[in-house]
Amino acid sequence: MLVLAVFLIAAGTAFAQTPASNMAKPIKMVVLGDSLSAGLGLPAQSAFPERLQKALKAKGIEVDMINAGVSGDTSSGGRDRLDWSVPEGTDAVILELGANDALRGIDPAVTRAALSDILTRLKARKIKVLLCGMVAPPNYGSDYSARFNAIYPDLAKSFAVTLYPFFLDGVAANPKLNQADGMHPTADGVDVVVQNILPTVQAFVGAISGQPS
Repeated sequence: MLVLAVFLIAAGTAFAQTPASNMAKPIKMVVLGDSLSAGLGLPAQSAFPERLQKALKAKGIEVDMINAGVSGDTSSGGRDRLDWSVPEGTDAVILELGANDALRGIDPAVTRAALSDILTRLKARKIKVLLCGMVAPPNYGSDYSARFNAIYPDLAKSFAVTLYPFFLDGVAANPKLNQADGMHPTADGVDVVVQNILPTVQAFVGAISGQPS
């Protein structure tokens, strides 16, 4: 009986020490963006960060997610609030800014400078970044579009960060997946965005945390 008791105590101690100590801690991620990530016109649970977190969890990837999307924000606005939008202890940022810059015809040099400042400051804090590209609407002409659209691949290369070429890929200009304004995804549209970006985010998170991707 004494031997059995000692065995049970030892087994219980080993069991108690194994799970929590060996589990990977969830990475802390912030989605720094505008209305496209804030979830304008949608219930909170249908916004992009919340849907992405749920999709990652379904893949066995745990992420502590903060939705730092502010409707109407430009790249310069995101830069101005960077320090309080991305708290200490953040491991990763999904950077989704620039759509409002393009809609307002802001000089691409201004957008480039703001995004470059954000990337520089996040790099200094050793925070990994997934940069989401945007595409300019055609109404400002081909020269504007060329200058704007080049910002994201150029910065991704310069700062050696992961690039997702177009955040609204598969959703933009599809009336079935956008709200009445034609610019903001419906809940179904958000799910398409999440489905399309998910492999990139999985690889991004996996590279940071060592969790399965």
